[in-house]
Amino acid sequence: MEKRTEKNVYTILFSIGMVIVVGSLLAFAASALKPTIDENKRLEKQQNILYAMGVNENDESSANFVSTDVAPELFDQYITKQLVIQGNDITEDDQAYLIDVKKEQANAKAGLERKLPVFIGEKDGKTYYIAPIYGKGLWDAIWAYVAMDEDMVIQGAYFDHKGETPGLGANIKQRFFMDDFIGEHLKSDGKFVGIDVAKSNADPKNEDKTDNEVDAIAGATITGNGVAAMIKSDLKLYVPFFNNLKK
Repeated sequence: MEKRTEKNVYTILFSIGMVIVVGSLLAFAASALKPTIDENKRLEKQQNILYAMGVNENDESSANFVSTDVAPELFDQYITKQLVIQGNDITEDDQAYLIDVKKEQANAKAGLERKLPVFIGEKDGKTYYIAPIYGKGLWDAIWAYVAMDEDMVIQGAYFDHKGETPGLGANIKQRFFMDDFIGEHLKSDGKFVGIDVAKSNADPKNEDKTDNEVDAIAGATITGNGVAAMIKSDLKLYVPFFNNLKK
């Protein structure tokens, strides 16, 4: 009995030791990989912002980013200013694109003043104002970068998701959906109304850019509603900024 107990003690101690070793190795691996992960996130955000303002490598039907090799250079070339709006204060910050929009939404719910990043781009003599937005789809998070002119008319957009259904809600990141937003007005009669993703939209070719609607994706109603909701809730926060551009 004593030998069996002693053996059990050794087994438990060995197991604890293995857990500590494995935990240490995982912690080390996570620490070692963090710089690479952070760099990939940084490049992805730059690619997203550039895509929204039309700096991409799209072919006739596919959505393609500029490569990670040239993204930093092109970002510096086309993004002329990065601003952070916080209440009535607007400050320049060359790291504004790294602001975590999800975290800022949580801060606002907790009663803190939310930071709103906006990126000003210049391309072919035209000025773009790009804002990041974040919301909820059918299964998980969805997000976007929306480029607008000074009248809050959409000039380009990039949508993405974490876990929407392939062939259905996941199609928000396909060209046929994203391109529908180009030229759409976020305001109606001077008031912000956003964009509905509507099954009942009587404009399947999306020729009417002032109806505040785009055609829904078949079989993806909840994801489409999530897209419309995040546009309305997040882009509405930028209205005072755009109103001040007119003064």
